[in-house]
Amino acid sequence: MTSKLKVALIQFLGSTSKQQNIKRACDLIRQAASNGARLIVLPEIWNSPYGVKYFAQYAESIPNGETVEALSACARQANIYLVGGSIPEREGDKLYNTSTIFDPNGELLGKFRKIHLFDIDIPGKITFKESDALAPGQQLFTFDIDQKYRVGLAICYDLRFPLLASLYSSRQCHLLLYPGAFNMTTGPAHWELLLRARALDNQMYVAGVSPAHDDQADYKSWGHTTLVDPWGTVVSKCELNEEIIYGDIDVEHLNTIRKQLPYLSQQRIDIYTLSEKKNDN
Repeated sequence: MTSKLKVALIQFLGSTSKQQNIKRACDLIRQAASNGARLIVLPEIWNSPYGVKYFAQYAESIPNGETVEALSACARQANIYLVGGSIPEREGDKLYNTSTIFDPNGELLGKFRKIHLFDIDIPGKITFKESDALAPGQQLFTFDIDQKYRVGLAICYDLRFPLLASLYSSRQCHLLLYPGAFNMTTGPAHWELLLRARALDNQMYVAGVSPAHDDQADYKSWGHTTLVDPWGTVVSKCELNEEIIYGDIDVEHLNTIRKQLPYLSQQRIDIYTLSEKKNDN
């Protein structure tokens, strides 16, 4: 069996029409699957415009919402693993920024809710307060592909928190996915830097999957969907426009790097301790 998993990362250009977005996303998923991708990933908040004022309007329940049902059908028809980026989720009186994960039978393997909410204020450039609309998630999520590749999930602002990535590393992940929408202020400065840092710190593949840049949108994404290997090398990336990028997750390459530079096993856990809640998935 090959040690490589082909992944496709979809930099999606959305619109204000949820139905149009769902149809377009499914077309791109089928395109990526026809090119041999085994794992396909959508970006953050792709079925809705990105903004606090939109989340309640576009939110739906999981697993019974129209977006989730469409993604389930896409995964089954294309016979692929699918990470549905993230969408606004409604549960009771709360809203979440939530990623859904499907297997090749279209079964919902689980969901991940964004843990760290994007509350920032850079005067004259960008102010955003996700917590005005959303509640934070409380659990990590991992899933296995073909009993060989372990994938972890986080979303956008979670990328800035290295201890979260370290917890995924301790769970033996080979790939950590960040559907994310960095903006035109933070994106050029920090997006690739943070992705490479998380990959290098944890000696695993890391992918940041962004919406395409839309100059007419209220929130303008930086784009630049990127896949980084465990050496910190950029494997594949794009720029601003809608595009699908591809790359291989190579377990042998990952294991070689960990043997050559075995710093993960050299961590001084007797001095610093990284722990997680017992009820995490």
